[in-house]
Amino acid sequence: METPVIAIKVDVDTYSGTRDGVPRLLEIFDSLEIKATFYFSMGPDNSGKAIRRIFTRKGFLKKMIRTKAPSMYGLRTLLYGTILPAPQIAASFPEILRSASDKGHEVGIHCWDHVYWHDYLSEMSIDKVRGELDKAGRHFLDLFRCRAETTAAPGWTVSPASLRVQDSLALRYCSDSRGTSPFYPVVEGQRYSTLQIPTTLPTMDELLGADGISPGSINDHFLSLIQPGLNVHTIHAELEGGCLAAVFTDLLQRLQNVNARFITLSQAAEEAIHNSLPDCCLAMKEIPGRAGLVAVQGALGRMR
Repeated sequence: METPVIAIKVDVDTYSGTRDGVPRLLEIFDSLEIKATFYFSMGPDNSGKAIRRIFTRKGFLKKMIRTKAPSMYGLRTLLYGTILPAPQIAASFPEILRSASDKGHEVGIHCWDHVYWHDYLSEMSIDKVRGELDKAGRHFLDLFRCRAETTAAPGWTVSPASLRVQDSLALRYCSDSRGTSPFYPVVEGQRYSTLQIPTTLPTMDELLGADGISPGSINDHFLSLIQPGLNVHTIHAELEGGCLAAVFTDLLQRLQNVNARFITLSQAAEEAIHNSLPDCCLAMKEIPGRAGLVAVQGALGRMR
């Protein structure tokens, strides 16, 4: 049987996730000698503005209740950008962001403003999309003294404009989608040239509370989903670096016990480009456990 390969993708969405979750995850990864790929939100934490989704996204309130979001994210986070001012994330914790790179982890851009991208990308002009990524890119360059080579869209949210801008940035790859294997995206008949490394597994917040899955049983479920070859698992600094840290540590230990090989997404991209990769349709669709639409890999097209 082919050895399972695990790439851990860390989405860092918030001020508190950067401050508290990232250091805790770095400790966990250090203790197990695992390298991951961190995607950082570079601008303001406007998490409180996500409350609008109650009125615009089917299932959002139900998901908030099912995942116990107020206790998982903390009350202050849920008020940022509304009652409380939105704090700047990367500018507040430059040493934390740099510590991930200093410890040998891959780093990339998640966004400038997570809520704004997630909720309004479909309405943004290409110039507005470029402006959002340019702001994040300039701040990334100031912090890391190098240009970002990868991005990962908030909430797996893409548009033709965002894919065009990514192509113009000459990124090595992006991780904006949900799917099964690396591919080149085709949207509305247009093929884009930036390789996609999709998330292949559900996230913890999509599973917890559904079908009787609890923190005590979720890792058994994850292990049942692991396939031979590449498995990309997205975690969130706010959850797996917070109240679910012990559960996540147990998952990593159990994966090591079955001899899984851990790689970064950059390594996954490097291995993928040596194979014939397909062009695949990419479309915004619903998936179980998540409110709203996400970018989902579709049918295979031509191999390249």
